[in-house]
Amino acid sequence: MLEIIPGNRVSDLDKAYVQSAGITSWDLMEKAATSFLNWFLLEYKDHGKRVFIFCGPGNNGGDGLAIARLLQTEGFLVTVVTFEDPLNCSHDYKINFNKLPIGIRVIGYGEFDVNLVDDNICIDAIFGVGIKRPLSGKYLETVNSLNQTRAVKISIDMPSGIPSDGVFLGDAFKADITCTFQFPKLGLLAPEHAEYTGDIKILDIGIPSAFLESFGQKKYFVQKEDIKPLHKYSHRFSHKGDFGRILLVGGSKGKMGAILLSAKAALRSGSGLVNVFAPSDERMVLQVGAPEVMVAQENVIHDLAQFDAIGIGPGWGLEIELDDFRKFLTSYNSPIVIDADGLNLLSKNKCLLEHLPPNSILTPHLKEFERLVGPSRDHLERLQKALDFSFKFGIFLVLKGAFTSISCPDGSQYFNSSGNKYMATAGAGDVLTGMITSFLGQGYEPLNAAICAVYHHGLAGDLAAKQKRRGLIASDIIDSIPATFLELGIE
Repeated sequence: MLEIIPGNRVSDLDKAYVQSAGITSWDLMEKAATSFLNWFLLEYKDHGKRVFIFCGPGNNGGDGLAIARLLQTEGFLVTVVTFEDPLNCSHDYKINFNKLPIGIRVIGYGEFDVNLVDDNICIDAIFGVGIKRPLSGKYLETVNSLNQTRAVKISIDMPSGIPSDGVFLGDAFKADITCTFQFPKLGLLAPEHAEYTGDIKILDIGIPSAFLESFGQKKYFVQKEDIKPLHKYSHRFSHKGDFGRILLVGGSKGKMGAILLSAKAALRSGSGLVNVFAPSDERMVLQVGAPEVMVAQENVIHDLAQFDAIGIGPGWGLEIELDDFRKFLTSYNSPIVIDADGLNLLSKNKCLLEHLPPNSILTPHLKEFERLVGPSRDHLERLQKALDFSFKFGIFLVLKGAFTSISCPDGSQYFNSSGNKYMATAGAGDVLTGMITSFLGQGYEPLNAAICAVYHHGLAGDLAAKQKRRGLIASDIIDSIPATFLELGIE
């Protein structure tokens, strides 16, 4: 998993790696430029567009100059727009400026006609991770002008104006694509920045993952290659009992669809036996909608030990007797997954939080989280509150949304890379509840159950969205769960 390094440590990381590898800082910049070139050629080799690169005075501008040189050698018609005299720029900026070939046109920002960018490619290399104040003056003027164009807009490392570890003020470059090097910066994962970051591409520049660890803060970015090693495997003599017996608690009049989605998702995720405890007068919905599901009887609460995992909340309603909820929490000696109305009941009755079994998994969306812990001024404060909550109660907190985060009692935090905007649809969270409960019931450690379920859930949404796009519904995610195992090479 990729370690997410704070922006104020990136310079220290670069210096340490350069010294360790026996290379210069310019060599590292050349690695970054080459990595960008390789990505760019895959995307735009045959587009025939002109490329305009806007280079600030620091090392982000130095990256832009190196990219300009490499693109020109590949036959692209490149124009560089500068903001400062090279004598007033960083050391590596000066080196790359002096290496620019004659064929590249270099002009100052004041001479540039922004209309030339329309229908071409604009690369933002003005400011990178080091920015600590809002854009102003000529930089703000340039960025606002570029944002109005029809160009393909690409940012190098960070969109100019977006801080790496905070929430921006003022305005920023609105990238269609952000190409960031080696690891994502935390600022790229904040929902406040979504309209500025565009699609995020992480480009490898050769720094080993082990080298990143000493500079991190226990924040990790989960990618496709991380998932397969976390999975458990079966053999030809395995039977349904080996794949977990789980109980899902929820459903109410008019809300049976939620618990039905959870049950189907659990089955598709590999559960051997799925039991559902729901109101007796609504159980026909379950037996017709999912004949593979077993309907639990009223006395199930007296024999919870028979289940390998329990998930509570989807469609449960808020008229539940608190004693019944408390019994589930206090009578079960293993982690419980809590979502939806289970979370809303906890928010209204915070005394129940003290009864959460250790290592339980709570899965709020942003509004449910706010009801649980209170409002936050921005997403970065919200993430810290999630960590504090996780530590205080000894639980895992899955904060749902783009780049879903998993906060852990040990202070670590994981960010998911799968999923898409089309998954913002009713029932998608109920599907995730069933998947987490399924993996937990199959014997996965709580953290692994959460990571695997969140990634598979997002990947199922990605696969379904290829055809469904805006028409995607929660059932499409469930239907695509089996394909995620094939996609990841998991038997």
